[in-house]
Amino acid sequence: METQTIRFFHRGQVKEVSDAPITRTVLQYLREDARCTGTKEGCAEGDCGACTVVIGELQDGGDVEFKAVNACIQFLPTLDGKALITVEDLRQADGNLHPVQEAMVECHGSQCGFCTPGFVMSLWALYQQHTPGGAAPSRQTICDALTGNLCRCTGYRPIIDAGERMMALPAPSADKLDPRQIADTLRNLKRGETFRYRAQGQEFLAPRTAAEFGAIKAAQPDIRILAGSTDVGLWVTKQFRELGNLLYVGQVEDLNQVEQRDGMIEVGAAVTLEKAYAALNAAHPELEELWKRFASLPIRNAGTLGGNIANGSPIGDSMPALIALGAEVVLQHGETRRTLPLEDLYLAYQKTAMQPGEFVAALRVPVAGPQHFRTYKLSKRFDEDISAVCAAFGITVQDGIVTQARIAFGGMAATPKRAAATEAALTGQPWNEATARAGMAALAQDYTPLTDMRATASYRSRGAANLLYRFWLETNADALPAAAVNVRAPGAGINETATA
Repeated sequence: METQTIRFFHRGQVKEVSDAPITRTVLQYLREDARCTGTKEGCAEGDCGACTVVIGELQDGGDVEFKAVNACIQFLPTLDGKALITVEDLRQADGNLHPVQEAMVECHGSQCGFCTPGFVMSLWALYQQHTPGGAAPSRQTICDALTGNLCRCTGYRPIIDAGERMMALPAPSADKLDPRQIADTLRNLKRGETFRYRAQGQEFLAPRTAAEFGAIKAAQPDIRILAGSTDVGLWVTKQFRELGNLLYVGQVEDLNQVEQRDGMIEVGAAVTLEKAYAALNAAHPELEELWKRFASLPIRNAGTLGGNIANGSPIGDSMPALIALGAEVVLQHGETRRTLPLEDLYLAYQKTAMQPGEFVAALRVPVAGPQHFRTYKLSKRFDEDISAVCAAFGITVQDGIVTQARIAFGGMAATPKRAAATEAALTGQPWNEATARAGMAALAQDYTPLTDMRATASYRSRGAANLLYRFWLETNADALPAAAVNVRAPGAGINETATA
């Protein structure tokens, strides 16, 4: 089959690209080819947010979903069939600034200006989710939307103020970004077959069905699978690796579904982290802090839960919680599927139980969790930071006795790993302080952590033990209220609670 061109909506028209390398980033295209230099390059790894743009994707209901992503690690062929919105698009047809831009000016939210376009695009994506003149997003919602924009020359407050102010300003009278027009364009761009793009001896394949995806992977076991590019993108921008042909999961419709049946939540491999966590949090609200602290919103908008699982990073934050919940991973080869416990997927550092030609098709998480379930993350920065330790605890207590325990940690071993000795120390014992301390001591049998730039081995060991103690404080018969053990809860403390 002949190569196809990359087609996407940008600057009010359909763009077609036919000669760019398959790993050319969206940022490189914007700055060097399209000459749209408002989008900046800072870190080239999806951390700083200077390169933030908004991607529009057609949904099943016919509407367009807008989401902020990092242009520096997104490969250009992944734009096929989508809309690309950049800061150049925001100025109105009559020359006026968009309310998001005007709010940044009014609130003095910009200083040197280098990072400002990224902030503006994150706020514009948030703006699309609210009605101008209506209720403004809460300050926490604004903060969540800006977790991927790290440079704050002017400080946090003026930019957050702009996020509130933008909704009070008059709606654009001559907005060039009409979602209905964009939706019509994207419907015309939608492909019914596998998208095949070739350039400079490499091929980018984007199947539409899991059957097609499985057939290609089975025929080419060594082909590199690409999902959200939040990890693979760095192999190009930081390590300058040649990736060979790419098999893109992002257009596989039947892998981009979340379904609940037989007491399990099944999350397809193409479902973004943001949507996956939203679905899982509905059943397990204890996941909310981990969800909001997992990377940044632009990373969660692009990355997939399936990719995070397949990557098997020892510091991947999702795996400890999922293992503690008893999750299963669905692996597919061709059209044949098999299921195994998630903890059995990881054999050694960067080594999994997947066979050649096999891929992660879905994750299955029980709807009913343990009686007591918590997740905790230790990192140097609260938002958008890699964990030093990520912990998940799940226990069931009957008549004061621990009848079941599932405990898993990330950052403590070469793989995400269950704490077998600690679980054994808790199971069958009364859920009291002595048992908790016995479990804390048993952690030394389960893990021998390393020292690296994020934490020393002794810090990790002590932190992991203290997290188990905190779990006991929150779940024993005389448990402290959540605010008393949360240093970020405003105005809360043990003494304050006791006298309330």
